[in-house]
Amino acid sequence: MSFLRRLRKTESERLPPRTVVIVSGLPRSGTSMMMKMLEAGGIPPVSDGQRVADADNPEGYYEFERVKQLDKGDREWLDAAQGKTVKVISALVEYLPPDYEYPLIFMNRRMEEVLRSQRKMLERRGEQSDISDEKLAELMAKHVAKVKAWITAQPNFRLLEVDYNQMLRDPQPYVRRLNTFLGGFLDEMAMEAVVNPDLYRNRAG
Repeated sequence: MSFLRRLRKTESERLPPRTVVIVSGLPRSGTSMMMKMLEAGGIPPVSDGQRVADADNPEGYYEFERVKQLDKGDREWLDAAQGKTVKVISALVEYLPPDYEYPLIFMNRRMEEVLRSQRKMLERRGEQSDISDEKLAELMAKHVAKVKAWITAQPNFRLLEVDYNQMLRDPQPYVRRLNTFLGGFLDEMAMEAVVNPDLYRNRAG
């Protein structure tokens, strides 16, 4: 193991015991970029690599397939996730067990951009949605509000919201806020270097 990897392993252990960092948000809201930022900063991701990089996410998805079974009771893997970061879509956050501490980073992105990005992904797969964008935006906004209210009511969760659009324009304040939120041991310069405005596609307006 290289010196840098040993150093980063030590840094990730600075998180309190039984702590699992969660990155959440709607699909296509910047969660994969945040996972990569945290990895660069020094917190290892929980990812199995089954979903490989593609045209929709050229720098990778950082997903762990067993997360999708949270609502079915598959939670044993969380013990090995202590001191690491896991991507959990907003619809599954409420199924995280109560016996861990969760600093949760919630990615916010302009709704019209989320919908446009999701629609393009479906088109590449030869699929389509039979719900109008207006109705889908309404449903998603209600879902996000409900999830955030639930998170803030949980004693073992801490919530930090990140504006994807603003962070791409000016990452430094958000990187500093993330570092403070997670304990102050992250490599801020490495995190800033991950933010790539060239990947900001499907812009609104």
